[in-house]
Amino acid sequence: MYRFLLSRQWVILTLVALLLIPTMIRLGFWQMHRYEERSARNQLVADALSATPVPVETLTSPGHTVTTNERYHTVTAKGRFDTDDEVVVRRRTNSDNAVGYHVLTPFVLEDGKVLLVNRGWIPANGPSQTAFPEIPAPPRGEITVTGRLMPDETTAASGIKNIKGLPDRQVMLINSAHEARRLGAEVLGGYIGQTSPEPKGDTPELVGRPGNEDAALNYAYAIQWWLFSAGVPVGWVVLVRRELRDRREAQAEQATATEETEPAAV
Repeated sequence: MYRFLLSRQWVILTLVALLLIPTMIRLGFWQMHRYEERSARNQLVADALSATPVPVETLTSPGHTVTTNERYHTVTAKGRFDTDDEVVVRRRTNSDNAVGYHVLTPFVLEDGKVLLVNRGWIPANGPSQTAFPEIPAPPRGEITVTGRLMPDETTAASGIKNIKGLPDRQVMLINSAHEARRLGAEVLGGYIGQTSPEPKGDTPELVGRPGNEDAALNYAYAIQWWLFSAGVPVGWVVLVRRELRDRREAQAEQATATEETEPAAV
């Protein structure tokens, strides 16, 4: 009765099932690996956000590349804003997904070095995309700013193309090396997203805290793949039993039909 398993159709079906099982198991392990990576990143961000604020120059310096472990750490700096060399970063969205600009203002420290400060988001309120938008002024004089340390932006990490030939004082990416050349000054590596002092009138709109990556979704996908891998042999057995039942029923019907058509014995 099981000779049908040697047919072309069933051999192919069995081979596909045997291939699916290890594939689904490996996909489950891959999703679990993604879950562990995302959980580790979430913990790293949480640790950085909860760390005690430190002076910015203890974590970065001119030419320094901000590391993953330094990212999001709260830092403080004392100095003054230089609005004459302020630029805007194009195509940035706020919490409502409205498109506008980020305001990038050089902050001159007491030792003359420059810290790039992302003061937050403003709407695209200019008469055109080429005109420099109206920007609320920061506090004047010497102040202390606090913000989250961020690495320089790159096209590879952000997916944003660094378009050339932009209007004056407009950029696509925040890059300390580029700003150092433009300003002719020593610029600390990376930049900070300002958290205080809060702007008057709530504008620019401060950049919000980073959200957690959805690690739980990867965990659920891992369990799902493993359940699928367990379901493949179960499904194969169900199909075999159904095929066997159908064949037995067909044989029984054929035997009954044969008996009915045979001539009665004399």
